[in-house]
Amino acid sequence: MASNSVQGDFSVPSVLAAMVTMRSGDNAKKKVAHEYLAKFQKTQDAWATTITILQSSTEAEAQLFAATTLKGKITYDLATQIPEAQHTALRDQILLLLKKYAGGPKPVRVQLCVCLAILAIQMQTWKDVLPTVVATLGNDVASHACILDFLRVLPEEVTEGRKITLSEEDLVQRTSELLADNAGQVVKLLINYAASSQEAATNPQLFECITSWLREVPVSVVATGPLLNAVMNGLSNDNSLQAAAECLGVMCRETKDVDESVETIKVLLPRVLELKPRIKTLVEEEDTEGFKAITRVFADAGDSWTLAIAREPQSFRPLVEALLECCARDKDRDAIHYTFTFWYELKQYLTLSHYMDARLQLVDIYTQLVNVLLKLLEYPDSGNPNEVDLFDGDRDQEEKFREFRHHMGDTLKDSCEVIGVNQCLTIVLDAIKTWQQKYGAQATATSVPHWQSLESPVFAMRAMGRMVDKREENPVLAQIMPVLAQIPVNNEKLRFAAIMAFGRYTEWTAEHPEFLQPQFSYVVESFQTDSQEVIRAAAQAFKYFCVDCRRLLGPQVVQLQSFYDQILDKLPESSKEEVTEGVATVVGAQSAEDSYRLLKLYCDPLVARLMSKANVASDEKSKLDLADHINLLTHFAQQVVPGVPIGAENPAVKYWQEVFQVISTILASFIDFVPICERICRSWRSMIISYRTAITPLLAPLANNLAEGFAKSKQGCFLWATSAILREFSEDREHVEDGIAENIYVFFEAQATNMLRMMSELEPIDLPDVIEDFYRLLIDALLYYPHRLIPSALFTPIFQAAISALTLEKREPVSAALHYLRDLLTYGGTNPAGSGDHQADARSRQIVRQLLLTHGEALVKQTLAGMMITFPRDCFADGSAVVLSMFELLPTETTAWVERTIQMLPAGTIAPTEATRLMVKIREKLQGGDTSNMRGLRALLQDFTNTYRRRYVAPRDGLGSLEAARFHFEG
Repeated sequence: MASNSVQGDFSVPSVLAAMVTMRSGDNAKKKVAHEYLAKFQKTQDAWATTITILQSSTEAEAQLFAATTLKGKITYDLATQIPEAQHTALRDQILLLLKKYAGGPKPVRVQLCVCLAILAIQMQTWKDVLPTVVATLGNDVASHACILDFLRVLPEEVTEGRKITLSEEDLVQRTSELLADNAGQVVKLLINYAASSQEAATNPQLFECITSWLREVPVSVVATGPLLNAVMNGLSNDNSLQAAAECLGVMCRETKDVDESVETIKVLLPRVLELKPRIKTLVEEEDTEGFKAITRVFADAGDSWTLAIAREPQSFRPLVEALLECCARDKDRDAIHYTFTFWYELKQYLTLSHYMDARLQLVDIYTQLVNVLLKLLEYPDSGNPNEVDLFDGDRDQEEKFREFRHHMGDTLKDSCEVIGVNQCLTIVLDAIKTWQQKYGAQATATSVPHWQSLESPVFAMRAMGRMVDKREENPVLAQIMPVLAQIPVNNEKLRFAAIMAFGRYTEWTAEHPEFLQPQFSYVVESFQTDSQEVIRAAAQAFKYFCVDCRRLLGPQVVQLQSFYDQILDKLPESSKEEVTEGVATVVGAQSAEDSYRLLKLYCDPLVARLMSKANVASDEKSKLDLADHINLLTHFAQQVVPGVPIGAENPAVKYWQEVFQVISTILASFIDFVPICERICRSWRSMIISYRTAITPLLAPLANNLAEGFAKSKQGCFLWATSAILREFSEDREHVEDGIAENIYVFFEAQATNMLRMMSELEPIDLPDVIEDFYRLLIDALLYYPHRLIPSALFTPIFQAAISALTLEKREPVSAALHYLRDLLTYGGTNPAGSGDHQADARSRQIVRQLLLTHGEALVKQTLAGMMITFPRDCFADGSAVVLSMFELLPTETTAWVERTIQMLPAGTIAPTEATRLMVKIREKLQGGDTSNMRGLRALLQDFTNTYRRRYVAPRDGLGSLEAARFHFEG
């Protein structure tokens, strides 16, 4: 198999052998086989080989692979590999194959239909497509299936025409010829077919065809003709229910513009409502799939006609009631999600003052919906109040249920907006009171009966948290909060729900401090539980209390430290972060005079832990633990930012100076362990951002550590932290001492010089993450120091290194390099990316233009090579923007460079006529200087590179003439 891929043997036996290998268990051989087959699919040999396999092979898998390959060949390679004179023979060959596979296998038949449809789009001389296909395939039952498949896929493939290398004008004309001109004939064919037999009238393919052609046939034609009756009959047949339901749903969606579809909606609405009795029937028959299909029809109708419902609520109320019934009867929660969009869209209208009358008429339905949702939000009832596993060990099912609850929570919020928050909360309170009256007395220290009906309204209350105005007096909430604080703590899910609900209302609690202490105590006491889930919830709620009630908790700041110190080591890592952020926020809210004392109180124990962990960190686990612990200090650097006058000593900076040596010693000791380097750089970067120019006393040792750390570790995090210094101490900033900006730029140049040396010594593939951070840093350098960077000796090698970085196939570094290049190119024009008049001077423009005249061809070549071959898909837009900027700055030169790059492409991968057509269109777009032409030029380049990318197989020995020159730096 390996030899095949080298020698290029693409015979039928070799291809079939590779397919057999793909089914084997040998991963190494499967990889070789996969590469071989991928290469085969793009060769000239693939045409004859695939047709031979389709003619002779009896294996369904081989047949499907051949049909799929043929589809790709026709889509991408027809124009370059098959002369136009041979297109008719290819069409006839596909028609013969369709006759052969008319009886199946269906997947092969469908792929061949797609092949024929794509060929029809490109064969512009083939004018009688439909008559030819119908006449050739015949009139037997198997041929009917084939014709229906072709009719179904034709509109789908035409609308995907951008994959095909036709011009926009040709594609528009061909679309009209194939679809608009044939629409009437297709409708007649389908009507005749539906009337031909009972089997035909309930054939799912019929409804799939109607659905596909609804893109071209006006929905009014179908709604007012025999085909609507066929669709409605199809809904009563189990075999065709799904396809007919989808068809009716699409018909409704096609009437979304209600003002233009008034008459059609009048026809469709009563037909849709005919289905209402089926809701109950399907549920009683336990036909889950049928129930889901019918629900989807009602949802499609509702989604499409929300504006009409808001305008005529009385006429459309039965439809809204049908959707409510679908929700209420969905005990298995399989279909309700289809209705979520409807309730949201209708809410959007009903909450407008213009539709107040409709809101009043439909408010009762939304009220009923809240009660339905409360019931559906309940966890399954196992009959045992102490049962922990409610999903029989099925974790996927449990996770699906949790996710579903959150989606229902969104619909609950929609209902809130319609009926009012107080009304919603009253329903919640009533549900809680109902549980208390029925089961409250039966609850014990070890058991909570029917806890599901208590947990559900508590969860609902949590979902509504963002709807409550924190400043308003809310009598219902004032009744609920004391009740929640008494929720039994011996049931994990109840306690979790109560904690999460408290966490959602912390903003309201901050405005109503009389409710703070019972809630906060409930949360704090929950840290003593054995449940990790409850602890994680408590940590999250604790953070919210500290953030929103930070001033109210100020008197407890010293006691909080004792609590924090006691529980910290018992918490999971994510909870440590949340609790630390919480207490740091409370400390940050205290007076500047107390900042230094409180930082020592909270952070000295953390620093002691840090040193202890550093002394014993010898394996990866203990080192990671040390790295995570550094993050805790970072939260204090981010949150404790005392306000002090400019020039006065910052008490927080004073504290960080005292512990700086400990951090830098840890960095030096673990310079070869990336996570520790990253956490320390993040911490220092946070200090720079928090304290800005007040960090000046730490600036020199900080810069030294960053420079030494980068030189030793070659890690990009040091450049990331450097960029923060560059931003905060640029010359445009206020309160920067004389000489500091100059020193900072010298520091930046030292970092940049080190990086360029690294890029000269190592291939880009060995430095992807560092390259990303380097060009992110350079974006800042260009923004804040353009008048220093552009004339500097480093400017050209940085540009050359960026071109070298474009050879990478990883999104982040390529994206960073392209963003830098895009910003740089703006300095060649009159509207640079930076701010400030001095940045647009003539000297900078001249330097940039001279750079492009010297090295622009390499940039164009590498950017186009990336777009055609190596770039990750997310980088295409930035790549085309770079080339477009080059056209704007140097149109004549860039045109020549693009042409030379196209000529470097491997022989046989692009037809000379295609290359000529591209260059002609580029020159046309550049004439006249119209900005819309530039947008057209961008689309032209993207279409060309996308099409080429599909055809091209990059050789393992490199890109040949398109290979980037190796970057060398002599500084």
